[in-house]
Amino acid sequence: MAHIIAHPGGRARFPLQGMGRRLWSQVGCDCPLCGARVAGARLCGGCEADITALPGGRPRCPGCALRLPATASACPACLGASRAYGRTIAAFDYVPPADALIQMLKTRLRLSMAPVLARLMAAEVRRHGGLPAGSLLVPVPASRVSLRLRGMNPAGEIARSLAAELALPLARGALRRRRETPRQTALGRRARQQGATALFLGSSRVRGRHVAVVDDVMTTGSTVQAAASALLAAGAASVTILVAARTP
Repeated sequence: MAHIIAHPGGRARFPLQGMGRRLWSQVGCDCPLCGARVAGARLCGGCEADITALPGGRPRCPGCALRLPATASACPACLGASRAYGRTIAAFDYVPPADALIQMLKTRLRLSMAPVLARLMAAEVRRHGGLPAGSLLVPVPASRVSLRLRGMNPAGEIARSLAAELALPLARGALRRRRETPRQTALGRRARQQGATALFLGSSRVRGRHVAVVDDVMTTGSTVQAAASALLAAGAASVTILVAARTP
């Protein structure tokens, strides 16, 4: 990579815990990946360019956001697939060192990472032509177990900052869980797909609106598929998926 990023074991500097969201956005801070001084709530230009770059110039599939194979004009994962959402926009791949941004939010509970991730996502949304007028942002709801462990919903924190970035309304209660499920990290692809079936219930608030579902990481797509299906069943006109990271 052209820009050198310090890894956690290499004395990288990270934002102070407890620094408020407003203070973080207004004062100079350290880039959370390399420690360079930045204006706040963002990565330095070098780190941002590195983690959002297209390896080998390979674009993402507009449907599922996976990198297209070097020799393919269509996405093999999308061939014959039936999806409830029209497109997926991802800011970066869930690989080192970018995955540290997600981990800082989810495992270290650094809420200052939410606006950092939201800025990256908003920039990617704009590069893809934006969202339809009148769109609603709807975060994927966390399980009760996750809420007890973290005290917050990572997708909800990102969505709040993203709503401000894109000047779009945030509809937190427009999607809710029908039941609790095991933690996704402990499940394989088939178990994730089965566990996500009919997992969510959409609200009538989405009727006739375009909805952008917000999540932190997209792995198999089972969760966002279930979310999009529930929103369409509740009357949403169409659904786009917005994620900070896409697992290759």
